[in-house]
This record gives sequence, C-alpha cells and structure tokens, in this order.
Amino acid sequence: MRSLFLRAAGPLGAALCLAAPAHAQSGRAPLTVDQFLEVRAVSDPQPSPDGKLVAFTVAVPSLEENRNRSRIWLADLGSGESWEATSGSGSERSPRWSADGLALLYISTRENGAQIWRLPIRGGEPVRLTSVPGGVADFWVSPGGKALFYQKDVAWPAEQDVALRHGAWPTEARIWTELFYRHWNEWRVGVRQHLFVLEPGDSVGADVTPLDRDIPTLALGGTGVALSQFGTEVAIVMNPDSVVATSTNNDIFVMGPDGSGRQAITTNPANDNSPAYSPDSKTVAYLAMTVPGFEADRQQVMLYERATGRRRALTADWDLSVDAITWTPDSRALIAEVQERGGVSLYRIELSTERRTLLVSGGTSTGVRIPPRGDDMVFLRSTADRPTEVWTASWDNGSGLRAVTRVNEAWARGADLGPLEPFGFVGAMGDSVFGWLLKPPGFDPSRKYPLVYLIHGGPQSAWMDQWHPRWNYAMFAARGYVVAAVNFHGSTGYGQAFTNSISLHWGGAPYEDLMKGLDVVAALPWVDGSRMGAAGASYGGYMIFWMAGQTNRFRTLVAHDGIFNPLSFSGSTEELWFPIHEFGGTPLLPSARATMEKWSPANFTARWQTPMLIIHGQEDYRVDLSEGLQAYTALKLRGLPGKFLYFPNEGHFVLAPRDRRLWWGTVLDWLDASLRPTQ
Repeated sequence: MRSLFLRAAGPLGAALCLAAPAHAQSGRAPLTVDQFLEVRAVSDPQPSPDGKLVAFTVAVPSLEENRNRSRIWLADLGSGESWEATSGSGSERSPRWSADGLALLYISTRENGAQIWRLPIRGGEPVRLTSVPGGVADFWVSPGGKALFYQKDVAWPAEQDVALRHGAWPTEARIWTELFYRHWNEWRVGVRQHLFVLEPGDSVGADVTPLDRDIPTLALGGTGVALSQFGTEVAIVMNPDSVVATSTNNDIFVMGPDGSGRQAITTNPANDNSPAYSPDSKTVAYLAMTVPGFEADRQQVMLYERATGRRRALTADWDLSVDAITWTPDSRALIAEVQERGGVSLYRIELSTERRTLLVSGGTSTGVRIPPRGDDMVFLRSTADRPTEVWTASWDNGSGLRAVTRVNEAWARGADLGPLEPFGFVGAMGDSVFGWLLKPPGFDPSRKYPLVYLIHGGPQSAWMDQWHPRWNYAMFAARGYVVAAVNFHGSTGYGQAFTNSISLHWGGAPYEDLMKGLDVVAALPWVDGSRMGAAGASYGGYMIFWMAGQTNRFRTLVAHDGIFNPLSFSGSTEELWFPIHEFGGTPLLPSARATMEKWSPANFTARWQTPMLIIHGQEDYRVDLSEGLQAYTALKLRGLPGKFLYFPNEGHFVLAPRDRRLWWGTVLDWLDASLRPTQ
C-alpha cells in the first residue's frame, strides 16, 4: 500500500511558508461572532436558458427570528449587476427557470407552507402554482415545459398514521418494525419520500413512485432525479434492497413521466447516483462506486447509451473521486467537480478521447451549471479568506475566470482575513501528509502565539481552502491563535488508497499523522508549544476523545458530536453500513467487536488528564446524544474540569443563528480560558 501514496520529496517541513501574510492589516478588525453571522450565504446558481442572467439564493441569518431567511436574487452575467428578485413574508429557495426563460419558478413559504411559485421576469406579480398538503421539498422543471415534478413525504403505511394520530385518543408514540427509522435529524417512521408529477392546471399532482421506498433515496444519492431533454423519460435513484440501513446499493431507474415502464439501468451492488441526461438525450452519465457498503469509495464517471444499453467508464484510470458532473451543451464533454489536495477543482472530460483538462483550481468550486446557450459556466467558489460568491468561466478552457456577484464584498472590506498557507511533512508509514496554516490578524513573526489544532470529521473528508459556515478558520484566528488543520490518512483528495487507509485503523495512522504534524507546527518559531488546544467534530470529536487517552500535549480540548464508544455507536446510529465497513462488521462478529474495543476512547479514560468542553445535539441521529453524555460522565468521574453544551433542537450540525452564536462564544471562551495569557 505504501507505494501508492505520495512521497515526501524534500526536507521535513520544506513546504512551510514562514513569511508573514501579504494581505493588508490596517483599517480592518479581526472577526467577531456577530460579524461572522452577518455573512450572506450564496447558493444554488441557475443560469437562464439564454445565458444572460443567473438566479441564485442568498440566505441571511436573523438572530431576531432565529432562522435563516433566504431570497432569490438575479445577476446580469455580463455586467455583474445583481438585485433581489423576491420579497415579502416567508423565505424563498430553489430557483428554476421556465423552459422559455420568461419566468422564474421557486419554492416559497409565504403562503400555505412550502409551495412552488412563478414570477414573470419582465414584470408582474408572483403566482402560486401548487397547493400541496404538507408542502414541497424540492422540484424539477421539465425541459419541454409541459410538466413539473416535485418530491414530498407521504404517510406509509397510511393505517399506522391513522391508528396513532387520528383516533379518539391521539398520541405522539411511534411504532416501527424495520431499521432506518430515523435519519440525520428527523424521524422517518411512517413516511416515505416520493416523486410527484404536476401537469398544467393541476395544483396538487399525482404520485408517480407509489412504492415502499424513499424516491429519490435519502442517503448517498447525490443528485436523485433527472429529466430527459425531450420530456419523455425520468431517471430516479432508489435503493432496492430489503434492508437499506445496511446497504449503499443505490441504483438508477428510468421510467416514463407518469411512472410507467420503470426499469433499472444499473445493477452494481455499490452506490450509483447522480444521473444526468446529455442535451441530445442519447446518453445518461452517472457516478458509480465499486465497493458495496462503503460510502467513501472512489466515484467514477459512467456513461450509459440509451439506444444500445452499453455502459463504459469514463474515468477508470483516475485515482481521484468525482463529486458531481454537468454536461456541456454540445453533449461532447462533462464538467467534473473533483476534490483535490485541499480544494475542489473543475475538470473538462472529453467523451471521445477521455482527455481531462483542468479548468479551475485553487479554493473550492462547486455547483456548476451551464446554460443551453452561451460559452460560460456558472458555479460557486470560495476560499478561506473570501465567502462564497457566484463565479463564471469558459466551460471550454476555463478562461475568463471572474466573480459575477459581490454580495459579501462590503462585509469583507471590514474584516481582517488572511489566506491559508499549505504545509507538508512525513507522516505515518513514511507517506506525505499535508495540511493548512492560518496566522492571526496582525501577525508578528517575533511573537509567540497559542495554537488551535482542528481535526476534521468524516472521517473520509478533508480540510479545504473554503469559507466554512461552521468550522471557520478565520473565527479561531481572530482570537489571536495560529490555526493548523491536517489532512491525515483517511482524508479525501489525495488518492483513494490514502482515503481507504483509515478503515479498521481509526486511532492508528491518523493519530500518528496528527502528532507528527503537531511536532512540525509546534517547532515553528512563532508558535508557543506550551499553549496548544485541539477541537473537532464527529470523527474529529472521536479523535479528541482518543487523544485525551493517548497524549497530554494539549492544555484543553473541544469535542463536538463525537463518537466515544464505537460499540454503543454501532447500535444507535442510523446508517449502519458505516460502522459495519469501518470496523469490519457488527459487534456480533468477534473480530469487529475486537476492532471496536481496540480503538475505543471509552477504554482509555483512566488516562484522561485534560480539561474538555463537550457539545452535542439532541436531534443528532448520526452520532447519538448518548455518546457525548458517556464522555462527559467519564470526564467528571475523573475529577477533571469540563463543560457540556447541549442543544435540544440541533442535529449533527448547529444551524440556528442563536445556537451558532452561543456555540462560537462558548467554544472560543473555553479555549481562551486555557490558552490566552493572563493580563
């Protein structure tokens, strides 16, 4: 395995940049929590059919309402002028263009819940198109303009809902007989997600997938619905297995617009997802994994010829994983979003030659959309020192790269934001490992700064050069910390073998990488190695618990929604394929149980000596609240300083503005208490 990894080419730490940041310091102040919450979240860019305008969503956190209120904006792709297109009560999202480009369709909550509305672009009032009971979750516009498709939850089976909720003595009790009864942060007992078609003149629609399945699939599906360019066929992603909680076997099915003639076009036992019809409707491109039960396997691009049923791999020789694909208007190439060495790059892949051309690199670029007419693509792009905006570039060669929107430009002028700096070192098994550094505002190389060491979740994930809405590097640096973030063994974007290496070895090579990376960073002349703290979430929270029993190098620790006991986690999480793959089976298998015990932080609490802040949400069904409670109990029984921050209405992520404000204030104050010098 070792030969498959990148090798260190130079002296240890040779990639470190020791110079002070070049960005200007005068006239700008370090970020505050309230200032950070003022950033507008730009998302979902959708170019008009003629390529002249782009619609997108802008969400603004409101502490007064304790929610994010979003609006649909429009921008002129030529001039960059942008404006708010929707207003009023409620929130709007999911902008989609009518086939003729004369109207914008979107979901609004201004009346009767989340419904689809239509806004004439050349003037006029918005009109509500749907009256769907319970509202609409997402929708798609038929390229021919004759129909809409939307998804929503339906009661399944209906008799259970009646028995529990509509009798003479209703109750909030739940009854279930299968696994996958909850997912992420919601209960899924008695409901299925289905696809509906809405013909012109109809405001309710008809269920075209009346099956005992979630359609599109809830988990690992990427893009779950695609419509052919001529409106004659629909592709959906569905898991056909009898027990979906232990299966990643998503398959792609095609059917008529009314749900008739449904047939599978993939039979791969691993995850197939993100179908996309070519503009000429001759080919369906999709993403496919090869290892059943592994959610972080490499995704390669596959092509399915509609006429012949022939399949072929377009990226079989590529060791990187493709996150998303978009067709070029001529049906000759695909634009691929690819996580690569701490960022997300955009590549053009030719169908005829399989030739790959790098179009956009640096930072994180996602959400590519290409209009039927025009030479440019639009996408979202951010870096650690620049919040997300809509960008554009040529889909042919990447030329003309520029920001279209400047929604956060005025905000950014008042904030002292510096760029990430890459560094590398020799990690576990002699392999090259890379990470990021961020220096604090007003950095002075003659001073010594405390360190905050960030540990990512996943575990098959990565720290990237991006503006993160939650674990934001600049927010930690603003308190006067040097921030370091290592992409240890198991991280994505460095080849699939590197990603695979963490499974069955959670506390092994990743921990060794983190300690060796800490050696490199702590030796920097402007880092105070006696004042270091670490923080992480999910697997990062697991690693905080694990490190607490393996090292005393940190003065303080922060664990958010972390896994404390793999044995209990494997019985309380909802996507059971994850612990089965990561630990080699269920606890019923002696070898898997031994692996869980080997890497369990719960077995090393007798060594804990470091103060810890533990954070967990009641509605986190990925890592159950009990994991955080167990860790806190162990901490206090050890007699160690500790604090528990509990969110009754949050899941795996903290999303409500007031909760985010409290999260940041609590985390930063906890770190300051141990790491910042007393005055």
